[in-house]
Amino acid sequence: MVIMAHPDDPEFFCGGTVSLWCAAGTEASYLILTNGNKGSDDPKMTPEKLVTIRQAEQQAAAHVLGVKRVIFFDEPDGELEPTLDLRKRVAAEIRRYKPDTIIAPDPTRYFFSNRYINHADHRAAGVVAIDAVFPAARNRMYHPELLAEGLEPHAVKEVHLFGAERPDIWVDISEAFNTKIKAILCHNSQIKDPEALQERVAERSKGIDEYGREVYREGFRVMKIG
Repeated sequence: MVIMAHPDDPEFFCGGTVSLWCAAGTEASYLILTNGNKGSDDPKMTPEKLVTIRQAEQQAAAHVLGVKRVIFFDEPDGELEPTLDLRKRVAAEIRRYKPDTIIAPDPTRYFFSNRYINHADHRAAGVVAIDAVFPAARNRMYHPELLAEGLEPHAVKEVHLFGAERPDIWVDISEAFNTKIKAILCHNSQIKDPEALQERVAERSKGIDEYGREVYREGFRVMKIG
């Protein structure tokens, strides 16, 4: 289960990894916490229209990667807070679909070099995902009303945090890179210059593998907690 703040976050953050896992037979779900209703500077766009557009774009991108389902919450874009109610709702989806692995943003990351301030929604999504994994989803004493819905506790085995300052696992996504780009380009409302965007994604994804070869990759801090 990929838990992210906005439509398009999964494709940018971990689209290559998700594509590889789905191609190998993994069942993947997206949980998108905000409705993305502030992601436009078009003066003719309305928040209500943008929500519909971005949900359709996210569904299309997920289909490209092979993701089985997309679950949309409706928190306002730019206002995400790791509340107890939101934690309960996320824990409910974890109990419902029982993922072995969660991918979420690293909530401790405020800055990327000296060029980018990490979005507050990304950090909040990371906090609520981690708190839902442990202890809320696995402890039956947390949110006991979920038991009445038939949602028994579930222990996630691993958490992969994207955007960590020091990733400890790098996934070679070279064979899935074009699929990642195809999925990203589904988010047409968020892209002004597709060619420049592809160049930026390619540059940021480049790395050297253990054999000294240049590859495309995605990095994660991985916690094995199950």
